Formats: sequence, structure tokens, C-alpha cells
Amino acid sequence: MLTCRVQSNDGGHQSNGSIIAAATIGSKFEGTAGSAHIALPLWLSTLGVACSMIGFFAVSTKQEGKGWDVKLGALMWALEKGMYVAAVLFIGGAAGIIAILFNSTYGWKVYGCILLGLFAGAAIGKVTEYFTSFDFGPVISIKDRAYTGPATVVIQGLGVGMISTVPPTLILIACILGCNALAGSYGVAIAAVGMLATLGITLATDAYGPVADNAGGLAEMAGLGPDVRAKTDSLDALGNTTAATGKGFAIGSAVLTSLSLLVAFKAQVGSGLDFDVSDSVLLSGLLFGAMLPYLFSALTMISVGKAAAEIIDEVRRQFREVTNESGRTLRQAIEMATRGEEILEGEDVTPDSDKCVQISTRSSVKEMIAPGVYAVFAPLFGGFLLGPRFLMGLLSGAIVSGAMLAIMMSNAGGAWDNSKKLCEKLKIKKTEQGKACVVGDTVGDPFKDTSGPALNILIKLMSMVSLTIAPMLKDESGIGNEDWENWYFGMIPLGLGIIVTSVLAFKRILTWKDPLASKAPEVKAEEKIVGEIQI
Repeated sequence: MLTCRVQSNDGGHQSNGSIIAAATIGSKFEGTAGSAHIALPLWLSTLGVACSMIGFFAVSTKQEGKGWDVKLGALMWALEKGMYVAAVLFIGGAAGIIAILFNSTYGWKVYGCILLGLFAGAAIGKVTEYFTSFDFGPVISIKDRAYTGPATVVIQGLGVGMISTVPPTLILIACILGCNALAGSYGVAIAAVGMLATLGITLATDAYGPVADNAGGLAEMAGLGPDVRAKTDSLDALGNTTAATGKGFAIGSAVLTSLSLLVAFKAQVGSGLDFDVSDSVLLSGLLFGAMLPYLFSALTMISVGKAAAEIIDEVRRQFREVTNESGRTLRQAIEMATRGEEILEGEDVTPDSDKCVQISTRSSVKEMIAPGVYAVFAPLFGGFLLGPRFLMGLLSGAIVSGAMLAIMMSNAGGAWDNSKKLCEKLKIKKTEQGKACVVGDTVGDPFKDTSGPALNILIKLMSMVSLTIAPMLKDESGIGNEDWENWYFGMIPLGLGIIVTSVLAFKRILTWKDPLASKAPEVKAEEKIVGEIQI
């Protein structure tokens, strides 16, 4: 099926968040040391931009394969060279910056944190490549499960996604503990800056995925031969892996950034407060925060389903109603083409693709109202109604839950997608096994392209909102508010959230009803050709 895929990445926002977090924590140092701690993340980010630009020129390959005969590892190396060159240059430049700003052994401990962040990002990328490339066992196992149908494909993909959370978690734990031992909370924050410093070339590699995907779509539209499609499909499979790698990198950096913002928030409001995890208020916040990523993911995935249903309904309508001047319908034109009958110039029927684009664009805006409102109002509600201790628990729960869910969704989606590509490589896409993998790919698309990446934005946005309102959660002497101290202010975001939810439910934006529910459940016999034709 021909699709046009676009992709957004919040890496730039995460880079800004990591800089803000490091600068906020660095401002607690006094005198010249404070200035150096604030300036370091800015210098590192500037250096990373320059290194990324130089690394771009190292991206090249001499592979001349005729399509699927080239391994993804060989193609991946062509892109990775640029990232490695940028990383090596950054390591050398960062050492010079440390020597200028810090004239002490402590400075080199901070430098160690920078290296830990950089290496942790690279390690998470390689782990993600293992779980999403069809050169390795996880994706091959999904293809093998397709022998028994779509259900086992979905089950295996979920299992692969869940197992894929283990290595990134261990890498992040090692990075956090190591940075904390070297330079405390500032070390964790500067590790996030180090991980995101070469974001320019990492983000470009991530964006390669949609470019390759849409190139394949153009080749199919132009009616190019199978040899061209084999090449574009191979590059598209590489794009699925690079996109998944970029998402894994983004998730890891989001965790470090959000953790640093959490530390900065605690520094702002923590004076005089007890943050014992066994306390009922803090534990309630943990549970509430852990629930939010699931709510956010549910809303975005359901939105994808509703938008897809609207587009399907519109496509079916056009098959029935769109005609040319002679009265021939789009379905009749397709039936003639499948029978090999010639369609004269000027007698073809052109579908209205703009209508489908309009539906997709409108849905992408209106369906994100509820998730956006809840992401902003949740910390306002928790911070003002129950207090900073509840909000601290909320942020902690959201970071932990959101990180695991984002890794699972992104890697499972990438693995499902490349299992379909593996079937294309083995020329079994049109078999029952291949069709089962197509079902898995359909499930994986909202996982890896919608809900998974959106969770990075969720946890960082809530952390940024919390840090912004932190000065309002303490008294004039700097002591943090007690539980329920200013509960009446918290009723404002709570009331607004209820009002927004009611309006969205009234407008049927928040609804269980499917756009196709009122349509006939069965497809008429003469309409079955619609499902058999690849558009």
C-alpha cells in the first residue's frame, strides 16, 4: 500500500530542556564556579552543532547492491560513520572546554559525565538496532511466528518490545549512578547535554527513515521496475532501523533530561519538605504519574484509529461516487485496468486525494487537544491542589512509566515493520505468512510513529511545567508548601480540565463511537475489488 509518512522528533526541545536543567542546577554554585557551571552546557551545545556539520561529510558508501542482497549492517555503517566522526570531534573539543572553564580535578570528573552521556546514547542506539533490524533474531522471530497467523505476530512483537526495555534501562542506570558518583546531580544533567550534543547528525539520521519510505512510494507511483523497488525497500528497511534507533536515543535523553529537571524542581521547592517514597501522599503521586503515560498513549492510539476510519470511509465513497465526464466511476476504471482493458486519454478517473489529506490534517489537530490539555493541567492540578510532594511523586512516576512504555512501543513497532520488510526480501509477502506480518506492521505504525515518540514530549513537558510553577509552590522564605495548603488554586486547573473534557465529549472528539459504526458491516460483493487493489 502506498503511504506518505512524515515524522516529528522532539530532540530539539529535549536539548533545550537539558540545557535549562544543567544551568538551573549549576546556578546553585557560587561565584566563578557558578558561571562555569552555567556556561558549560551552552558551550557544549555549540560545539556539538559544529561537530555534527563536519560529521555530515563522512556519510558515504561504496555499496552497489541490486536491492535486497545488501545487508542492513553495511548500509547502517554508511550513516554511522558520520555520527562517529562527530562524536570523536566532540570528545576532543569538550576536553578543551573543560580545561578552559575548570582548572581543577573536579572539571575532569564533569568531563567523565559528558563521556558517559555520549557513550550511553550510542549504546542505546546499538541495542535498538539489534531489536529492530531484520539482520538479527528478534525481527526474524516475528517473521517465523507469522506461520501461525497475525495473532502470534502481535504477541511476539509485544514480547520483543517488552524485552527490549531491559538493556536501555541497565545502560541508563549505569550512566546515572556513574554521573552521580562523579559530580552529583549536575553530572547527570551534563550527561544529558553530552548525549544530545551531536543531536544534529543523529536527528538527520532519524529523519532519513521517512525520506526513504516516501521515495519508495514515489517509485511505486511512477511504475518503476521491481529492481528499483527492491532498492527502495531495502533503504526503507534501513530507515525503519535508523528511525527506531533515533527514537531510542530520544527516549534515553528524555529520561536524563526529565530527571535533571526533577532535581532542579526539588531544589526549588524542597526546602523543609520530606520526600519519603513510603509516604501516602508521595506514593499517590507516583501512582497517578505512572497512569498518565498510559492515558496519553491510549488517547493518541485511539485517535489514529478514528482518523484511519474516516479516511477509509472517504475512500469507499470515492470508489462509489467519483466519476469522469462520461459517467464512469473510479471502481469501474479500476476494474477495466485489472482486466487489461485500455483506458483512453481523458477517460480516466482521478480520485480526490486532497480530501483524505484534509481529513488527516484536521484529525491530527483536534485529536491532540485532549492529550495536550491533560499533559499541561496534570502538574498544575497536582502541584496546587495537593502540593509539591504529590507533584514530585507524579513526575517520578511519569518518568519511569513513560520511559518503559516509550521504549517498548518504539522497538515493537520497528520490529513489526521490518518483519514485513523481511517477508518482502524473502519474496513471501503475498503468502499467508507475509499477510500476517502486514497485520503486525499495521499494529506497529501507531506504536512507533505516534504514541511512543509522544511519550518523550509528555514526560519532559510535565517536568518543564512543574519547574516553571515551582516558585509559586513555596512561601516568601523559600519553604515549600505543605500538602493541601493552597488547594483552592488547584481547583482552577481541575475545573478547566473537566470543562474541556465535557466540551470534547459533547463535540464527539472524546467518544467510543467509530466513524464507520453507522455503515453496513459487510462489503458488497461488487465492492470486494477495493480491498484487493493496492493504491
